Formats: sequence, C-alpha cells, structure tokens
Amino acid sequence: MSVAEILSPPLPRANPDLLGHEEAERRLFEAWRSGRLPHAWLLTGPRGVGKATLAYRFARFVLAGGEESPMASPLYLAPENPVFQRAAVGSHGDLLVIDSDNEEGSKRKLREISVKESRRIGPFLSMTAAEGSWRVVVIDSADEMNRAAGNAILKLLEEPPSKALLLLVSHNPGRVLPTIRSRCRHLALRPLNEETMGRLLQSQQPDLAPDMRNALIALAEGSVGNMLRLAAEGGLDLYEELLGFLNTLPDLDIPALHDFAGRLSGPRAGESWFVVTDLLSQWLANRIKGQALGQPMPEISGGANLAEWVEVWEKINRLSVEAKYSHLDRKQVLLNVFHTLEGAVRQPAAAI
Repeated sequence: MSVAEILSPPLPRANPDLLGHEEAERRLFEAWRSGRLPHAWLLTGPRGVGKATLAYRFARFVLAGGEESPMASPLYLAPENPVFQRAAVGSHGDLLVIDSDNEEGSKRKLREISVKESRRIGPFLSMTAAEGSWRVVVIDSADEMNRAAGNAILKLLEEPPSKALLLLVSHNPGRVLPTIRSRCRHLALRPLNEETMGRLLQSQQPDLAPDMRNALIALAEGSVGNMLRLAAEGGLDLYEELLGFLNTLPDLDIPALHDFAGRLSGPRAGESWFVVTDLLSQWLANRIKGQALGQPMPEISGGANLAEWVEVWEKINRLSVEAKYSHLDRKQVLLNVFHTLEGAVRQPAAAI
C-alpha cells in the first residue's frame, strides 16, 4: 500500500479519539465538576491539532449528562452511545453546529459565517432542551464569522440563557472580535509532540517506512490533520518539487513551473493545490521567523527586507484564500505567487 492510500481521519463530530490534549480535557472536566461551568469557551491553537474534536467531545459529554467515563479520559463517550451517534450525524436536538459548510439554503461552502447563521443561535438557546437539560452550540470556526455575525452573538455572550454552552473553535484568535474573546474562557491547544504524532500515524499506516514517517511528522509541525492530509496527497513528493523551484529563485525554470502548476490545477489534482500553497506559506513563514531571530536564510537573502517579506507572505495567503472560494484560475494564481517571490528576491538588498 502506498502512502497516498492512507486512511482519512474521521470528521471531528464522529471522532471518538483524542490524543495529546489531556490537560485541556482535565480543565474542561474540572470546570464542569465545579458546578460553575463558564458558558462560552474559545478553543484556540494551530489548524489540525484537535480543537474541533475536543469541542465535540465536550459537547457530547455535557449532552449525555456529564457522567465521568471509566476510561482514561473523563470526557470519553463510546461511539455506540446514542448521544454520540446522534451528534455524529447532526440529528441531536440539543446540539447546533454553526460553520460555513452548512448555512441553511446554501449548497456550497461559503467564505465566511454570515449574520443569518449566527442569528440561529439565539432562538435555539432560548428553547427548552429537547433531550436533556443543556443546549450546546459549536462554532467552527469563529475566525470565519464576519463582523455582523460576531456582533450578533455578543448579547448571548453577555447574558447567556441558563444551561447554555457555546464552544468556539479558532485557528487564529486575532481574527475574532476582541469583544468576543473577552467574554469567553480561553483554552489553548498546543501542537502535538512527535511521540503523539508518531502513535497517530502508526495507527493509520502501520506499514509506513520509518524515514517517511519521520519526514511527515517533521513537515506537519504538530498538526495531525496536516500530517494525514500530506500523507493522503503525496505531500512529501510535492514538497520536494516545491523546494526544487524555491531553491532556484530568482532563476525559475518557467516551462517546468507551468507544468507543475498545471498538474496541481487539473480535474484529477484533488487537494494537491491546497497542499502546495499551504506548504509554501509554511516554508516562507518559517524563514520569516528565522530572519526575525537573526538566523541566516540563504533562500531569501539579498532581496526584500523583513517587513516586505511579511507582505509577500500575506499576499500569498490572500491569493490562496481567494482561489479557494472563487472561480480564479488556480494555475494562474500559483504562477502569480512565484512571480511575487521572484520579484521580492530580485530586489536590491535592503537593510533588515
């Protein structure tokens, strides 16, 4: 079996397993056991580390009545439990999920969570619980709420109904309104360590060669979601090709770059385009961090200064987001990204 045939992880709402966040689970359990559970939690951390999985894990625990599990995790609920099963398929009467995938009346993933969606929360929480005593809302992610959507839930955060719980997932809390952040209990999830990443990858792909396993773990930077996506999309090979172009900047092989961008943008490319743009953003972010710390970075030396490289990084991310949610030609977007990098490297050396 090739690495591209690795199993995909279950969706967070249907995932019974969570490794590496025992301290976060303990804090949630102790808050529940205290009898003074904060009504709103902001779960933050890098994308793919398990924030949404933890949100659903705690939501199920609360909806099931908060009985401590005999398992190692006090929040664990067995997949055969009816509460687990209804939450997994989205049919639990006391659980409302708000995200850009399921806006009522929309058949496509939207770029943001609209005020129309956030206004569903108030009436939902004001109703009597259908199956128990609590009603729970999961917002995944709070980063995607536009300003009007964020403002629409402020009243609820200030004066929540009794036995109402809001769990907000955030990959980038800086994008969440400060007024929302100040009204939530903050719980930060950190990148997973190499041992935990190794155990997760071993469970998914036990026959994977050790050198490939180590390379995937290093490239994923503590995100199991990224690690499994890299494995499924042949991320190691894509990264090697990407480095081949980055290491030749500013003297790009234009025909080869066109071929590379075309393969990533074709109808059979799957998630490869997104994998490459994420890897590119990660590569540049790491080098910007290194430059800020005074570490030598020969790949991007001799060109733009630190502030200008940050602008390049922001532009690359903006182009990637626009391509994801619009009908932009992805091949042309990737070519524009490399043209931006090429121009930055060709600039006369500037003081940092």
